[in-house]
Amino acid sequence: MKSRALRIISGLGGTAALVALTPSIGFAQELTPYDVQVVLNNLWVFIAGILVFFMQAGFALVEAGLTRAKNVVNIFAKNMADAIVGILAFFATGYAFAFGSGGSKWLGSGNFFLGGFDDYSAFDGGLSPATTFFFQAVFAATAVTIASGAMAERTKFSAYLVFSLVMCAFIYPVVVHWTWGGGLIAQMSIGDAVYSDFAGSGIVHMVGGIAALMGAKFLGPRIGKYAADGTPRAIPGHNIPFAILGVFILWMGWFGFNPGSELAADQYVMSVAVNTMIAAAAGGLFSAITIWFKAGKPDVAMVGNGALAGLVAITAPCGTVDPLPAALIGGIGGIIVVYSVYFFDKIKIDDPVGAISVHGVCGIWGTLSIGLFAKYDDAFLGREDAGLFYGGGVDQLLMQAVMLLIIIAWVTITTAILFSIIKATIGLRVSAEEEIEGLDVIEHGLAGYSGDSVAVGS
Repeated sequence: MKSRALRIISGLGGTAALVALTPSIGFAQELTPYDVQVVLNNLWVFIAGILVFFMQAGFALVEAGLTRAKNVVNIFAKNMADAIVGILAFFATGYAFAFGSGGSKWLGSGNFFLGGFDDYSAFDGGLSPATTFFFQAVFAATAVTIASGAMAERTKFSAYLVFSLVMCAFIYPVVVHWTWGGGLIAQMSIGDAVYSDFAGSGIVHMVGGIAALMGAKFLGPRIGKYAADGTPRAIPGHNIPFAILGVFILWMGWFGFNPGSELAADQYVMSVAVNTMIAAAAGGLFSAITIWFKAGKPDVAMVGNGALAGLVAITAPCGTVDPLPAALIGGIGGIIVVYSVYFFDKIKIDDPVGAISVHGVCGIWGTLSIGLFAKYDDAFLGREDAGLFYGGGVDQLLMQAVMLLIIIAWVTITTAILFSIIKATIGLRVSAEEEIEGLDVIEHGLAGYSGDSVAVGS
């Protein structure tokens, strides 16, 4: 998530034409082409942030559709909590720990509650602090929402609120500081190789996927998920149209997630968008072929997850590759997600929506794929042809692996501590009776679907 700022300058000739066509009013005459470009950059990142925020609706629909009707209110409540609690937590401490002035390679230490800025709306030749916060806050909310689906149908709402708060206030921001914030991982190198993760296959999606894995592990499987001999049973979702509509909303939101991470309104935005679109389609196609081969039918829910797997996989390399490698990366993601879902079912990790596989496993694949397919400098790599298949050697692949290991270790340890504390204090899982009845009425006081009632006067 680093802008190609130096390259933008070369494209300012087109912006000069924009200025020339601007009506001759006082403020317009004072703007230089560079000023206009800066305004456009901030507006584009703002619009991209809106698209990313709308992904919350997509996550809610996917998770609700792939779970049972008796828990639909709870699913939507958790996604609301991720937006509300997550954004406020990132406002209070998360932004400061991730990007705050001062601090060390381990942690930022300034700008709590967005304080310490002379004017947090000032552009100062680049993105304003307000623009940066807006875009990064919706990313933080996305990271924690990923875990919601894997923990669905048996988690106490109060416990989930604590999890969402700590993830956005501390656990996720530390990862951001180590990478996009210029900290620990950003200061490492192997040979000429430094880390790259353009929009967050590892930093956002894998972080959410590892947290999802730990949450599902600590919770244990849903009642009835496994037979006495350990054979997994299918627990069908109640509304597949919800789920597929959610996939399309997420797919659309990804056009803010990845192209927005260019952090500038420039010519590279569209190449990132095309790579994103192609990888998603390839992920859907290859997952359809794979599940058709394994199960005898093209399970549309799995195809939806395949498209999401392609999107997750291309999120890191979207600025480094041509369209054909993008299709290959997305397609491999679509294959991986099918086998990963089967694998976690086999080892009794109950993930109702496949979040661990889509975001965690495919996030790992997407981050590693840079070490294989990177052709262009994405403003992280600092060189062209860094990938193994372009003569760059294995250094970049090793650097990507080291980054992933550090992040996996951090998220695994911190979420294990967090879930242990929650479990020992307020409790993590609802009672068996509450789980069987459903969480909607018990946790929230209303059902997601109820018959019409008519008030009868006395």
